[in-house]
Amino acid sequence: MADAVDAILGQWARTRPDVDVSPMGVIGRVSRASRLLERGVKEFFAEHGLEAWEFDMLATLLRNEADTMCMKDLSAAAMVSPGALTNRMDHLVERGLVDRWPAPGNRRMTLVALTDEGRRVANDILERHAANEAHLLRGLSPADRDALAGLLRKLLVSLGDTGRPM
Repeated sequence: MADAVDAILGQWARTRPDVDVSPMGVIGRVSRASRLLERGVKEFFAEHGLEAWEFDMLATLLRNEADTMCMKDLSAAAMVSPGALTNRMDHLVERGLVDRWPAPGNRRMTLVALTDEGRRVANDILERHAANEAHLLRGLSPADRDALAGLLRKLLVSLGDTGRPM
């Protein structure tokens, strides 16, 4: 079985056999897989009237153990700049999926929570989203998925991943 990256590596082997391009194979495959997976996720959410980032925000709030999060913590957990987060929250507030208000006793802090509708949307889509991701990975056995997850975790840690939820 060969993929598009094999063709590129073959071209390099013929053109510059003196250069070890094997890292290009890994990075090229991770990059291509990321784009294909993102497309599959984006299409799934579009079918359900959401953008992937909207679900990411709702899911971050849903999995939070407290009922509310401050914008600073939400920004860090979602790996989104404070400015981008403000725009995203404006949109989600308009859609009636989140509420936002100043923290009691600290007007510089803003708290955010899911509305009942936001909680319903996040819960309703969660199982179907997990099933869609399993479908996207259908070419891998459970053992393959575990092995790949372990290797990707090792790579992320070596690249300085902080271990904080995204």
